[in-house]
Amino acid sequence: MLKIPRFRLKTKLVLAITGMVFTLVVALSFVYISQLLHQRINESYANADFIAHEVLEGTRQALELDVSGTRVDLRNNAQVHDVIAQILQSDAPLNSLLQSVVGYNPEVYDVSIADAGDHALLHTDASLLGKTLPIRPSLQTLRTGSFFQQIATVYGAPRVYEVRLPIQRDGTPFGEIRVGLSTIFIKSELQPMLNRALLFSVIALFVSIGLAALLSSFALRPLEAIGRRLDAMTAEGETPPPESTSGTDEYGVVNTKIDRLGRQFRDVKEVFSALKENLDQIMGALQDGIVLFTRDARVVLVSASAERFTGKPRSEMLGSHVEQIFNDSTRLGQIVLYSFALQQDVPPREIETLDGRRMQMSLDFIEERGQPIGALLSMRDVESVRRIENELELSRRLAAIGRLTSGVAHEVKNPINSIVIHLEVLREKLLQLDPESRRHMDIITSEIHRLDRVVKTLVDFTRPVELALSELDLRRIAEEVFALAAPQARQQNVEISYVASTEPLVVRADSDLMKQALLNVVLNGIQAMPQGGKLIVSSARQNDLALIVVRDHGVGIPPEVRDKIFNLYFTTKKSGSGIGLAMTYRALQLHNGALEFDSEIDRGTTFRLLLPLAITARAEGTPADENSTRTE
Repeated sequence: MLKIPRFRLKTKLVLAITGMVFTLVVALSFVYISQLLHQRINESYANADFIAHEVLEGTRQALELDVSGTRVDLRNNAQVHDVIAQILQSDAPLNSLLQSVVGYNPEVYDVSIADAGDHALLHTDASLLGKTLPIRPSLQTLRTGSFFQQIATVYGAPRVYEVRLPIQRDGTPFGEIRVGLSTIFIKSELQPMLNRALLFSVIALFVSIGLAALLSSFALRPLEAIGRRLDAMTAEGETPPPESTSGTDEYGVVNTKIDRLGRQFRDVKEVFSALKENLDQIMGALQDGIVLFTRDARVVLVSASAERFTGKPRSEMLGSHVEQIFNDSTRLGQIVLYSFALQQDVPPREIETLDGRRMQMSLDFIEERGQPIGALLSMRDVESVRRIENELELSRRLAAIGRLTSGVAHEVKNPINSIVIHLEVLREKLLQLDPESRRHMDIITSEIHRLDRVVKTLVDFTRPVELALSELDLRRIAEEVFALAAPQARQQNVEISYVASTEPLVVRADSDLMKQALLNVVLNGIQAMPQGGKLIVSSARQNDLALIVVRDHGVGIPPEVRDKIFNLYFTTKKSGSGIGLAMTYRALQLHNGALEFDSEIDRGTTFRLLLPLAITARAEGTPADENSTRTE
């Protein structure tokens, strides 16, 4: 299919004005040339007709002789014909007339008198007397012919046209006068005039192009100024140049409207930029995958998490059609494409991805006044949802345990203090005790002190913590914990390797609390390898989070107890207190962080501690340190 090019307004104006002037010049040239040709051919025809009538008058005078007075049988046409031919050929005035016509009229090619059988009775060329004359086109056909026929006569090969006048004698036609006109003289006379007219047309064409360009530039100058102001108004961070708007013409009115529109546009642009920035932050922080489609199934909004579900970057999805993002090779793609084909909502449902993960998706078509205006696709990681639900449940249980233990500790501590006091009084009164009674008294004292330490631990765990927050590099905390845990690791034949991040991990946290939290996880990993092994500690940056990974190669955590390891006093160790991981979990919660883990039986456990980076660390990319690895 032929594609019609689109022209700029200036080009259109130049073409329009040029075409208009060119058409006018061609029309005037056509009228001028056609009138010139018509007038010249009419002059030639009038001249030839005048000559023919002169010859006709001379022929009449020559034939005034009464043939009946001669010895000619008037009933014999041949004899009459010969007598007339002899009379015409012998008539001196007539022959002189014919020769003078040819001699003094350059465009007259020849003059002849022919009989009814086209035989020459008299001819300016004596060699043609008595011979059959050729049939030539009549000058009348050229006179009444079209413009192109007349032009072809001027620029074509030379030709001879005739003007014919019939001759009668005694009311009976017996021949005709033929005046032959050559086009050579017409060509030599008209060609220079036509060439000048053609040159004038070409010059007029180029002049019209120049005038059209100048006129269009002058006419479009206000539009160009308006265009520059609109470009400056829409450009980022630019202000339109001031223009005088006091004029009352159309340009001044348009300038006034542009100024008003520019102010409104800048206000809307500022609001839109703020909304877009807030929306981008929201979309980047959303854990759910959100994809918003327009009426024609094109993507206009994508959350950062949607990349995990579709496998395509946000920049590639924006502006793409639904069929460019999803295909029939995945279950998600099949459902989405089928729903768009039928324009049917998809209620929340769980599906399995290609990598075996479970996800929850829903698709809702948005309507306004009964007309579809778009669609919203929501995708959610089922495992993440369950993990969040488990964490919320754990937080609720910890809070309930905290409230319970706080009350119990308060109620138990006073009786314990009373028992300790009365036990000391009883010990002083019973001065002489047998060894067996003293041993029982010592056991009671020891157990009461141990119970007192448990109560103190409960009070400390449930007491509100006042955080001493400061900006610190989490890598340094990890190094200090590494040094603290090294002696115990050597005792249990555990090798610790620490791989530090190549860039600072600046967080706003309580140094002592974070040190204790990380130390609990490290010691837990060392204790998980009673026969020795390797403990790997690493730190890195993950988007806007600081990440510390502690991985051991121990026995792993059994699946049936994995949802209980953060419960207070829960432990699988004979000498464990069940407080360490619960305190670590609580410490990360107080810092808006998270504690995650993965475990495989007989292959080990990996704990991940995540803390939000400080705002200064997110905004400014601090230079990277050299990668450091330590092994103990």
